[in-house]
Amino acid sequence: MPSPATPLACRATHRYGLPMTQDTPKGDRIAKVLARAGIASRRGAEEIITAGRVSVNGKRIDSPALNVTHADKITVDGKPLNAPEPERLWLYHKPAGLVTTTKDEQGRSTIFDALPEDMPRVMSVGRLDLNSEGLLLLTNDGGIKRKLELPSTGWMRRYRVRVNGRPTDPQLEPLRKGVTVDGERFQPMQVTLDRQQGANAWLTVGLREGKNREIRRAMDSIGLAVNRLIRVSYGPFQLGELKQGAVEEVRRRVIRDQLGLEPESAAQQVKPSGKPRRTRKPR
Repeated sequence: MPSPATPLACRATHRYGLPMTQDTPKGDRIAKVLARAGIASRRGAEEIITAGRVSVNGKRIDSPALNVTHADKITVDGKPLNAPEPERLWLYHKPAGLVTTTKDEQGRSTIFDALPEDMPRVMSVGRLDLNSEGLLLLTNDGGIKRKLELPSTGWMRRYRVRVNGRPTDPQLEPLRKGVTVDGERFQPMQVTLDRQQGANAWLTVGLREGKNREIRRAMDSIGLAVNRLIRVSYGPFQLGELKQGAVEEVRRRVIRDQLGLEPESAAQQVKPSGKPRRTRKPR
């Protein structure tokens, strides 16, 4: 039996072999650590944990409600967890015809099939549907992915949209006020009529949320059919002159300034190539 002088924190032990204290446990949530190491997004990491694929200090865990520190030994599927990589972000010019998922049940080509072979494991920030193209952000860090996708971030996403028909400002006005489609409310959009081009018209559309096929459904609700949709910006990140199918890494300083990340040590720094990389052909 411990002596009365022995602190409680030294006498108690967590069921996973981690010390317990009366204070808030030190370290970070295990799901955050897995996401930071590029295993999956935080939600994906929680699913991996509940599936019993993660062990801490030799003991399998089944709940993400656990804090860990650098001193803890973590394995996923029996393999030691790699040291966290510096947060990185890439701009990708997604072509139409690719699915923004890691695997597709229908066997369609995905963006991950088309990325350069020397790319590390990355996750997409949000999605662009099969027929949409343009700027898609990619990251190796689950925390960045979550931060960029949070509705509270409220970054404007801008699109060049081609519709069939001859839209007028009065016809577009409902979109600027916000419409409800199939019981789902869409926030007001910024909509500008740029030019008429034969039977089609080009619009610039800005929105601060990214619901499934939002622009296509909203346009359809006012009688306009979208036949081309290109995302040109996501917050401060611009598609610019990036060629279709190419990938370009965002400089660390830009990521730090835009996302408020902590400066990293010299040993952690990764220098972007600065040159767009071409994709490989889909398998």
